[in-house]
Amino acid sequence: MKGYSAQQVREAEAPHLAAGEPLMARASKALADRCERVLMDSGVNLAHARVVVLAGAGNNGGDALFAAAILAGLRMSVELVLVAGRAHAEGLDAALAAGAVIVDAVPAKVAASARSADLVVDGILGTGTSPDPRLRGTARDVVAAVAAGLHPASPGRQAGAKVVAVDIPSGIHPDTGAVPEPEAVLRADTTVTFGGAKAGLLRYPGSDFAGDIRIADIGLGADLEKLAPLVDSPQV
Repeated sequence: MKGYSAQQVREAEAPHLAAGEPLMARASKALADRCERVLMDSGVNLAHARVVVLAGAGNNGGDALFAAAILAGLRMSVELVLVAGRAHAEGLDAALAAGAVIVDAVPAKVAASARSADLVVDGILGTGTSPDPRLRGTARDVVAAVAAGLHPASPGRQAGAKVVAVDIPSGIHPDTGAVPEPEAVLRADTTVTFGGAKAGLLRYPGSDFAGDIRIADIGLGADLEKLAPLVDSPQV
């Protein structure tokens, strides 16, 4: 598996965005499809599934919200936690129109809801993070509470709700795999990463949080093949 830097992926995306290609729509559809598969593999009846979506304010949150709209359209119960206090406007409108509901970003309440859910979607931060990728403020407090509730005893696989990360688990550096504050990162069962794997998913300790890495084809393959990846190896 090849791992690319955030900048390389942005460069690959640029001509497609300039041409008006619907990259976010492709990403959110792939994300929703994988969420469905995770639920079905867990034996969950989709019409009765409970999903908690942690959404940031940027494009990562937009991907998560448009996917939430698809899941809500399948009659799933979808709760939206807007950890930044604001959200990608079009994605939020789509999710609400499909039947998703906003819940308060109160850490203890979100953690309790996550413990009783079938699926938690981590759509807070993606590859546009700063050199220090750790979460801050409400986002940090919510994720730390949810993480403690889902895997309180050990750093192993959590019981109960499955976790799907959007592009990369929030709090991991997309290039280096650094995890400055592990207690405020959700360990993913599956990471759906768009276009190509991010190098941070393949480098320890980030690789320890990524779970099963699924690359969603959004039309960047030929562009990325022209670039020299940061990582060209199995997960380490």
